[in-house]
Amino acid sequence: MNAGAGPEAPVLEVRGVSKQFGAVTALDDVSFAVMPGEILALLGDNGAGKTTLIKGLSGLYRFDRGEVLIDGKSVHFSSPLEARAAGIETVYQTLAVFDNLSPTANFFIGREEALPRWLGAFGVLRRRHMLATTQAQLASLEVHVPSLTAPLGVMSGGQRQAIACARSVTFAGKLLILDEPTASLGVRESANVLRLVRRLPAVGVSVILISHNIDEVMLVADRALVLRQGRTVGQVDVSADNRGRIVSLIVSGQDAGP
Repeated sequence: MNAGAGPEAPVLEVRGVSKQFGAVTALDDVSFAVMPGEILALLGDNGAGKTTLIKGLSGLYRFDRGEVLIDGKSVHFSSPLEARAAGIETVYQTLAVFDNLSPTANFFIGREEALPRWLGAFGVLRRRHMLATTQAQLASLEVHVPSLTAPLGVMSGGQRQAIACARSVTFAGKLLILDEPTASLGVRESANVLRLVRRLPAVGVSVILISHNIDEVMLVADRALVLRQGRTVGQVDVSADNRGRIVSLIVSGQDAGP
């Protein structure tokens, strides 16, 4: 984690959030914080509440109880657009990219830049500007693709995932949530995506990483938050010495200790 001098306020703070679906309690009094420049791993078995939590943070769900703060200010999201406006971007396993469009078109989908601005969708697209912005952002994150104008469908899974991540970083501002970013990738492509994730704090973006792969968590994360049946069962610094504790929390909900 990139720590500066003096105390820092959390980028994101979650205080006692809960969510129910009928008689089912998906989240029960979950609290945690994400600091500037931190990669927080969100762990737990299926049904632990991870998806419900990130959908609440992304504006898809509204929490029944609790509070969410961005830079110390309480926020309430009614839609993903409001979460994005607050600086939170989410990349789900499905990626939400368009294979028939180029990396540049995917970068600016729904955010196309046109002049004059007051004409909105009826203005002239700033194609060269959008191409240059995409190229510069990919270069800053050391993401390599064969072409910025070819359809995304001809590229590898790792390249498509990198485009989705880089696009979100461009507009995130504060926090990027990644839902199993390497789940469908091979070893080499997974390594490339993880290298990208590790570079994100250097460009000012904190990360919440959802993963079932403990080896990947050990490589990139600073801290692990473990959920079980909708409740927080532990928060542990990620280190070789704490690997057993993290696994124990995931499997049994019990902290095995140092």
